[in-house]
Amino acid sequence: MQLLLPTQVTKRLRQELRRAKAREIGGLLMGEHVRDDVFRAVDISVQRSGGSQIHFVRDPSSHATQLDAFFARTGNDFTRFNYLGEWHSHPTFDPAPSSIDCDSMQSIVDNPDVGVNFLVLLVVKLAGRQRIAGTATVFRPLLPSMSVVVLSEDIGPGSRFERALPSWLRGWFTR
Repeated sequence: MQLLLPTQVTKRLRQELRRAKAREIGGLLMGEHVRDDVFRAVDISVQRSGGSQIHFVRDPSSHATQLDAFFARTGNDFTRFNYLGEWHSHPTFDPAPSSIDCDSMQSIVDNPDVGVNFLVLLVVKLAGRQRIAGTATVFRPLLPSMSVVVLSEDIGPGSRFERALPSWLRGWFTR
């Protein structure tokens, strides 16, 4: 699996990581299905509460409004645009999922009431002023987790990607 990470998303992640300093933060990862096993992250939610220097607890109720707004912006086209998973920071540790992270994600995908085919967990941290270091892992029902290849992608305003979007969708992912 590949995850395309546009400049606008990495820019927002970098801003939020700087703001949080040594405290863990996180949120939802929302994206677009580009082609078989290739997804583009197009938006994130940010939860600034619930984190300490060594732990982050996601509050699902805090993300519902943003997820609903994302679906509305994308025309409720759930086969193309959907919830990809979650992200959070490890500002003082390696940006890799902990055993608690893995157990939590696996329990979500294994729950038939949730009804997802997979979830991606992106774990990030600042590496200097401009770079973000991180890992992405995909979790699937009843299967072992696997690493995701993360590729940087420029889809900012005026880019070739944005010009190819339908007019109703242009600019919605920029802040």
